[in-house]
Amino acid sequence: MPGMVLGEARLNHSDFAPHFHLDYHIGLIADGAQRQRFNGQSDLLCSGRIAIMPPGEVHTGTREGEHSYTLRTFRIAPELLQTLAEEIADQPQMLACGPTIIDAPALSWQLLQLHSQAAMHNEAFNAATLLLLEPLLIQMKLISPVGRAGGLSAQAFQRVRDYCFSHLAQPISLQTLATLCGLSRFQFLRRFQQHTGMTPHAWLKRLRLEQACRLLAQPARNLAQVAAEVGFYDQSHFSRAFRQAFGIAPSAW
Repeated sequence: MPGMVLGEARLNHSDFAPHFHLDYHIGLIADGAQRQRFNGQSDLLCSGRIAIMPPGEVHTGTREGEHSYTLRTFRIAPELLQTLAEEIADQPQMLACGPTIIDAPALSWQLLQLHSQAAMHNEAFNAATLLLLEPLLIQMKLISPVGRAGGLSAQAFQRVRDYCFSHLAQPISLQTLATLCGLSRFQFLRRFQQHTGMTPHAWLKRLRLEQACRLLAQPARNLAQVAAEVGFYDQSHFSRAFRQAFGIAPSAW
């Protein structure tokens, strides 16, 4: 996601001298603890907590205790955060928050999981980022809770379904499906999930696999060809997804 950089460091004796950043830093501890000082305050960043450090805020960080710690960060450009906040809130937003460390065990764990999945570089990561940014932005008091809208209309869902069937061999983005329904990505994501009980990425992945089952039932079908026809970028990716979904290799179907 352009404008977002993820970092991870295992720190033992390193202390961070007073410094600041030009972007928003979202800090998480995977294990251990870090003592942060900012605005004349001292607070502990540990498991279950999230550090919010806006641009320009001078702060330090030191190891807490005798053990090393693992720090994971989301660095988000102000322009990207502004765009995402307005997309989620569906109205203009003025970003203004101070440095803080918040207690949010469930959200912290979800953000750590998202961080570890960043290597996916796909629509699942983008969708998960949008979904987790909403409660994070609310915690940061940058947006108000978004009202729950209804699901997709039957006509909108049919447009999405028809488009996916006819473009199954091609990459299909969240933005493309949202545009079909005249919605922002976040609005579409929320309404689609309410309508189906699945994220668009999970639903599309299942559609690809179900269609693959039909193709595999035909005689003399090549696995690599089937994988390409249903939109997997290579045979090994297809085989892993198939085995995960059905418990057997596609060659045994």
